Amino acid sequence: MAVATLCPGLALAAEAHELPGETMSLWWALPFAGLLLSIATGPLLFPHVWEHHYGKITIFWAALAVAPLAVAFGMFSATEAVLHALLTEYMSFIVLLFALFTISGGILVAGNIHGTPLVNAGLLLVGAMLASVIGTTGASMILIRPILRANDNRPFNAHVVIFFIFLVSNIGGSLTPLGDPPLFVGFLRGVDFFWTTTNLYQETLFVGGLVLAVFLALDVILHRREAGAPKIKDPTPDTKVRIRGLANVPLLAGVIGAILLSATWKPGVAFSVQGVSLELQNLVRDAIILALAFLSLGVSHKSHRQANNFHWEPIAEVAKLFAGIFICIVPVIAILRAGPDGALAPLVSLVSSPTGEPNDLAYFWMTGALSSFLDNAPTYLVFFELAGGDPQHLMTTFASTLAAISAGAVFMGANTYIGNAPNFMVYAIARHRGVKMPGFFGYMAWSGAVLIPIFLLAGFLFFG
Repeated sequence: MAVATLCPGLALAAEAHELPGETMSLWWALPFAGLLLSIATGPLLFPHVWEHHYGKITIFWAALAVAPLAVAFGMFSATEAVLHALLTEYMSFIVLLFALFTISGGILVAGNIHGTPLVNAGLLLVGAMLASVIGTTGASMILIRPILRANDNRPFNAHVVIFFIFLVSNIGGSLTPLGDPPLFVGFLRGVDFFWTTTNLYQETLFVGGLVLAVFLALDVILHRREAGAPKIKDPTPDTKVRIRGLANVPLLAGVIGAILLSATWKPGVAFSVQGVSLELQNLVRDAIILALAFLSLGVSHKSHRQANNFHWEPIAEVAKLFAGIFICIVPVIAILRAGPDGALAPLVSLVSSPTGEPNDLAYFWMTGALSSFLDNAPTYLVFFELAGGDPQHLMTTFASTLAAISAGAVFMGANTYIGNAPNFMVYAIARHRGVKMPGFFGYMAWSGAVLIPIFLLAGFLFFG
């Protein structure tokens, strides 16, 4: 925002309008595909270069997305489109993640328990339930370190983190708008707060229960196999578990309150920054959330953060990479918004039956497939609009369609490391703690083997 305010010459004085997605070919998606490929292959093929220069690589792909937009559609249109993505979507996105990361980093689950299969399954279950209360990011940041400590003496522990991403960082956040960003977008669009609770609990119990059962069976097998392996000295011996830093709990409640405030308080005041309208309630919300994050730094004991191995690299990595994603996704979203008139018309046509009625199973898979690689909040919004965009109509007559869109966006964010922001944060924390996490495609092999069959069953059972 500072750059936009201090550099008004970036935009020409012209009437704001959206990018003409109906005239854009799939070549416009090249920078986005290039960035995803870099994220997928960088840590695997050139880890040293990637570790020190991933920010520069991200800037390269972002510039490759913005420069052609400015040439093809004019500086103003390109600037307005990019600023809209950064100021109205990315800013709130990263502010919330920063606050949850910072505040939860001050909460220390001290002590340690042994990571047996039943203990691990219990921790995953608690985390999944907590995700719909304080969000997938908050639950992930509070519980990832205890579960890493519980399993740091096991030779096979990467699968624990993978299933943690499946359940805590994604599936568990499907019951309230506070759980996952796409559901919050629906809430702001008029979907009732408890609509997802009453309309998605069966799907969530089915999918979450099956994933947890698969984890328990796998962990039992691996735990038995470890019995014959050389013992690893436990770097964190078992001790009594205590929760420290409870002063941060009211701050997490304050974050939730700020989100609810922005959804209920509508003063009708907005500010324009280079043609982008910023509503007062959203600015106030972000300011409150930032203030709570900085307050957490003041009230938290440094020893608690040190015990959590808290440092800024995971959130910095997420901030840089997702800034590039939000920029590179701009032309992709424009093409999607063009619907049947855009280059992705064949995909869009799949969500409607020959009679024009919505195809719930197609909505589930299309929303989910795109949410696996695009940010799931704008993807949810695109299909929300394709389904009519009327929340009252979608909550009643087409409730199954809205449920399919919601479930696809939340559940299938677990398919890749970039499907949902907590995924990459958990990956980064685990990797810095020495866990041999699979690469981008290795993780997709896990999600393909575990999640896709379960999603197939859930799709035909609930939306077929």
